[in-house]
Amino acid sequence: MDIQIISRDGEPEYAVLPWDQYQALLKAAGQQQPTLTPSSTSQPALDQAVRPLADLGALREAKGLAIETLARTVGISPSYLGLIESGERQPDAAIRRSLAWELGVAGWRDES
Repeated sequence: MDIQIISRDGEPEYAVLPWDQYQALLKAAGQQQPTLTPSSTSQPALDQAVRPLADLGALREAKGLAIETLARTVGISPSYLGLIESGERQPDAAIRRSLAWELGVAGWRDES
């Protein structure tokens, strides 16, 4: 299983897994699979671009990376990464792709 654990204050808080694996778990547990409506699966383009960045700090912490380490690896300053994590700055596409690569988040890699 491809599970990503997101922690807060050093404790696991969320487990994220691919949709097909989630559906298989529901089926194995004998639970009904949720029905998604088209409106619940689509979001405005701006929300899709900004929303993953809201979880950037949690993703970084889940990977066990210090803010300084991730920032230097991506090629930005730790203070700029802090501004991105707090939502005060929106990085350009190249920085988003670099962050995605380092954090293993496939969805950010395709943004331009």
